[in-house]
Amino acid sequence: MPKLYVALGFLFLAVGSAHAQGNGPGVRGARAAGLGTAAATLSDVWAIGNNVAGLGQLTRPEVGVYAGNQFFIRELSNAALAAAVPLGRQPEGAKAARNGVVGVELQRFGSKLYSEQRVGLGYGYRLGLVSIGARADVLQVSIEGLGSRRAVALSLGGQAEVIPQKLTFGAYLYNLNQTKLARYQDERVPTVLRAGLGYRPAAKVLLVVETEKDIEQAADFKAGLEYQLIDALTVRAGFATLSEQATGGLGLRLGRLRLDYAAGYHNVLGLSQHLSASLRFDAKPEPQPAPQP
Repeated sequence: MPKLYVALGFLFLAVGSAHAQGNGPGVRGARAAGLGTAAATLSDVWAIGNNVAGLGQLTRPEVGVYAGNQFFIRELSNAALAAAVPLGRQPEGAKAARNGVVGVELQRFGSKLYSEQRVGLGYGYRLGLVSIGARADVLQVSIEGLGSRRAVALSLGGQAEVIPQKLTFGAYLYNLNQTKLARYQDERVPTVLRAGLGYRPAAKVLLVVETEKDIEQAADFKAGLEYQLIDALTVRAGFATLSEQATGGLGLRLGRLRLDYAAGYHNVLGLSQHLSASLRFDAKPEPQPAPQP
């Protein structure tokens, strides 16, 4: 029993003081972490976890790995592997995949005492200025000495360019089916709604604001700023009110490889760190018709 109390204590700390996991959507990618986790309007391979609709804007296959840790506590470690693949051959200069984008994610949070494993499959499609997406998760929660439980969570997302290339609205509803995790006290996986705006006042500047609401918790307000110093280097800063963290980070682009680092600071609990890497591949060109003799 003491081990169980320790595990539950770590879970309470993660949910109440950090970027909440606790069966919830969590955060994916150091870019999002550096922006105070305001990620509802972002579009990259980590959209598979942050807002699946963002996959719809990808035109090339992409893979990514992510690792994060809260307050140097091993039990609050998070790791993920993600991949996104546009369907079909893409016309040259296309702004969206013709048949949409499929994404898959493997994710793990916690340690031996308490852990969460997740396999997610998502699909995003962009039509004009609007992107929509859906995701299904198989979630397993394990507590040492008590065994494990599995649940299936369904999620929906959307993004829309209110002002093309300037202002984007994004919303993501995680676990819309309110899946049950255990019969005891009708325990359910959290249902979480994220909604936010992304604004580009200039080509190298991105401002993001977002609110996140677990139906059983207080709302969290988050905001972030991203500035591209040079083509290869981006700096980020942000904050989140519920977790009381200030965040910052760097992004480095080396050809098709992107490296991102972020840190968050809580004035009582200390430092959290996030690191991610992603690689984009060349899209398969659409075959051109043979010239007529």
